[in-house]
Amino acid sequence: MLDLPVRDAALRRDGFRRNAVLPSILPLAVEDLSYAVADKQLLQVERLEIRAGGPTAFMGPNGAGKSMLLRLLHGLIEPNAGSVRYGGRTMDASIRRRQAMVFQRPVLLRRSVAANIDYALRAGGVARAHRSDRLAELLGLGAFAAQARQPARTLSGGEQQRLALIRAIACQPEILFLDEPTSSLDPAATQMIENLVLQSARAGTKIVLVTHDLGQARRLADEVVFLHRGRVIEQASASRFVERPQSRPARDFLAGKLVL
Repeated sequence: MLDLPVRDAALRRDGFRRNAVLPSILPLAVEDLSYAVADKQLLQVERLEIRAGGPTAFMGPNGAGKSMLLRLLHGLIEPNAGSVRYGGRTMDASIRRRQAMVFQRPVLLRRSVAANIDYALRAGGVARAHRSDRLAELLGLGAFAAQARQPARTLSGGEQQRLALIRAIACQPEILFLDEPTSSLDPAATQMIENLVLQSARAGTKIVLVTHDLGQARRLADEVVFLHRGRVIEQASASRFVERPQSRPARDFLAGKLVL
């Protein structure tokens, strides 16, 4: 499996938009963010800052608001109040182009494996002269070289998720949001996804992922953000969170108890 090139080299070689010379869209900062539906408060985050560096994992019990927060950060849904700022700026088209998201259930075009990846390269502004080489590289990276012309809908569940991830990292976004990318996958498929996530992180992409799997958080994350009842109640290095959780809900979660 190929290694992802570091961001600056890829920009020079493959004709991407030259994000390397643009101001970073990190840190990602949240202030007084709230989201409600039918007068029911679902999320209330007073302050959260996500900085460049290793992967950040959102953890917490079911219904804590992890996936909803991810969607708010990505810009899929609008908050009722508060702000989400990328490098001090509000969301705009240029910021949207420099981030990507992979959902729990992959969303793919009804086209071939190669066409799905090529679509991402074209949408990302990769020059035509460089697209074929980059496409071949990405097909190799995802172990799809022999399946390039296969319809994406005929892939297995694990292969579809891997293709969704390859398509998301095709233009090396500065931030990649992952919503439980391996839930329902077998160990072999999970390992392939995790390897791609780690390679992308080493290449300079900030990974923000939702996971229920403590083992996965230990394998992937440098930092944990723990949510409970729609609020962020802890943000700490992964090692400190696992060894010395500061709140009762986090201690119960780590002990495998029901968190109410």
